[in-house]
Amino acid sequence: MSIAKNTAYITFAFIFQKILAFVYIALIARNLGPEIIGKYFFALSFTTIFSVFIDAGLTPILIREVAKYKEKARSYFNSIITLKLIFSVLTMIAIAIVINLLGYDNFTKKLVYIASAVMFFDSFTLTFYGVLRSWQILKYEAIGIICYQILTVTLGGIILFTTKSIALLIGVLVISSFLNAIYSFSLAIRIAKIRIKFSIDKQFAKTLLIASFPFMLAGIFNRVYTHIDTVLLSKLAGDIYVGWYGVANKLVFSLQFIPAAFVASIYPAMSNYFEHSKEKLKTTFEKSIIYLTIISIPICFGVVALAKEIITTIYGNEFLNSILPLQLLMVALVFVFLYFPIGSLLNASNRQKRNTANMGIAMVVNVILNLILIPKINLAGAAIASVISQFLMLCLGMYYARQVVPYDKRLLSTKFIQNIITAFIMALGIIFLKQYINWIFIIPLSAIFYFGFLYLIKGFSKNDVKEILISIGIKKYRH
Repeated sequence: MSIAKNTAYITFAFIFQKILAFVYIALIARNLGPEIIGKYFFALSFTTIFSVFIDAGLTPILIREVAKYKEKARSYFNSIITLKLIFSVLTMIAIAIVINLLGYDNFTKKLVYIASAVMFFDSFTLTFYGVLRSWQILKYEAIGIICYQILTVTLGGIILFTTKSIALLIGVLVISSFLNAIYSFSLAIRIAKIRIKFSIDKQFAKTLLIASFPFMLAGIFNRVYTHIDTVLLSKLAGDIYVGWYGVANKLVFSLQFIPAAFVASIYPAMSNYFEHSKEKLKTTFEKSIIYLTIISIPICFGVVALAKEIITTIYGNEFLNSILPLQLLMVALVFVFLYFPIGSLLNASNRQKRNTANMGIAMVVNVILNLILIPKINLAGAAIASVISQFLMLCLGMYYARQVVPYDKRLLSTKFIQNIITAFIMALGIIFLKQYINWIFIIPLSAIFYFGFLYLIKGFSKNDVKEILISIGIKKYRH
């Protein structure tokens, strides 16, 4: 299946999922308030940090190796599933120990235990879909994503408007995750023609774990610097601060489907190009950076200019304290977008150790800044820590990416500056217009201005339009 079709399938699914999830979180926030939804965010963030110990970096190895050698699918799949069952038991025990040592109240601990089941099922689903990704078949994953979100919102909506139980709302995620795991499992064994056998070849398991260790470390670093702000806010400030920060963070996170959908498709292609065509690898990387720059920068400037209107309209006046963290996190979002293809490039070129080191450095900086800034400026401190650590990781990534492909620094810098200038002018226009026009109507006007002006200053060409249409599957992909 082509990159274009894969990108189209997964992009549509992620867009659908993020829209529904966005509406769902907004409904929970408006009905339960910042303190209760703060507990919801904490339980999921806490268990998400631990989830990396179940996968242990094994799924990226599965995707990378089976993409190259299809005949290895059975041995990799069975060994990885067996290892993950063992790791699951150990991780669940660790969660119970840590949450009790931290001294949380019984209700919060109950939420964490329920969220642990979500973590368990999602971890296995990740591997099952990994099999399909190694075959570069993403349409079934797209279907699973859509059905998962529809089920979650439907059941969650019933719970929200009847019992308003936050525990049952997390329970809904357990049901949806379980069914998604069953669905993805059935597809994986059918497409890869795998016969399940729970067994471990000690030597092969050792080889797997050595190869996956950098991915596991990268996962740990990623989970920690992504979710540690929520956990530390919970301990150092309180659940209500987690709620204020969480809605801003979720809004920003919901936009990450764009680079995530793109790299989900290009990662196997990058692995292939690294082996067979360095020129195609260079072109793919440069185009990825340019397109994500064109998309992320106007989103950043636009949301910063409309932050107050967005927060009050969607979440209500109880969440006014979410405005500043939203504005700061939008800056970090640009750096997040641009690191997606960098991370894929480093991993596809067997430089996962370098990618891991980048994440480790960013994580350490993030944790230190959170510990320093949260007690002093709480919400803003957590957001500033995110901006600085993400920018640092981007700088490190661009430096080491050049060791893989000699990308054109001047080209990428020029595109970035052109987009910054255009987006800044656009933001000034938004600030002026929102005094007279409803912010909803300003969004399409801003988009028209942005792309029109960018085209005039040659930051956006007809060829770019063609390539973007190809990348989302509207036109046929050509190698």
